[in-house]
Amino acid sequence: MPLNGKTLFISGGSRGIGLAIALRAARDGANVTIAAKTAEPHPKLPGTIYTAAQEIEQAGGKALPVLCDIRDEAQVADAVAKTVERFGGIDICVNNASAIQLTGTLETDMKRYDLMHQINTRGTFLASKTCIPHLKSAKNPHILNLAPPLDMKAKWFKNHVAYTMAKFGMSMCTLGMSAEFAKDGIAVNSLWPISTIDTAAVRNLLGGATVAAMSRSPDIVADAAYAIFMRPSREATGNFYIDEEVLRAEGVTDFSVYAPGAADQLAGDFFVPDEVFANSQTKVRRIY
Repeated sequence: MPLNGKTLFISGGSRGIGLAIALRAARDGANVTIAAKTAEPHPKLPGTIYTAAQEIEQAGGKALPVLCDIRDEAQVADAVAKTVERFGGIDICVNNASAIQLTGTLETDMKRYDLMHQINTRGTFLASKTCIPHLKSAKNPHILNLAPPLDMKAKWFKNHVAYTMAKFGMSMCTLGMSAEFAKDGIAVNSLWPISTIDTAAVRNLLGGATVAAMSRSPDIVADAAYAIFMRPSREATGNFYIDEEVLRAEGVTDFSVYAPGAADQLAGDFFVPDEVFANSQTKVRRIY
């Protein structure tokens, strides 16, 4: 169990992909800090930092739930300090927290614009910056941003330029920090799904039950993240990984477990470059 005793700091990990990554690491006996805002049950969103911690413990890991607004520098510093105090260091930083609103320029109010940029771009920069001094002491340190490839085509901007800018800001953190901290042996990579993932965002904002039925489970992203964490940090950095490609490189050929009944009608996610779809062995249909 390679992640046994390793410590992960995960932003926004109370549900969805972040929680799936936490649970995959927990099965190895990892320590996981869940740094997120949800302390009380939400009427439309499953899970809290405390239910996530309970699931992590049940899976075999050790959990530290920390109420943390990723936009607040003091709260992030406190969450990281509590992680180091509890577990003795940090081996992996997962920047999962994200905000989305798919509106055009005239329909996007500046409060929502600021929210997306503060959580996505600034939050990723801040969490990474705060974890890096501790990652420098780790044996195989990784930063993983749940962010897309930098496919700079107008089609990704024209309908929701504010969101794309905020999301690509996370990707630019990958591009810049991977080069900046290569000398320290810290891997900085992005991971993005080729298909939509059945999360609260899909069910509430991106097509509802119809698109959810055409989506894979968060487990595919978690398994791909785990595979990335296994790679030597000095040799695997600066990559914009696609979940399916990562797992095929690991020898996985049967992906039906991630999408029972939907294998022939998967919906393609935002920001996936055309060449990735063209080279995929899986049938994926663009819906965005």
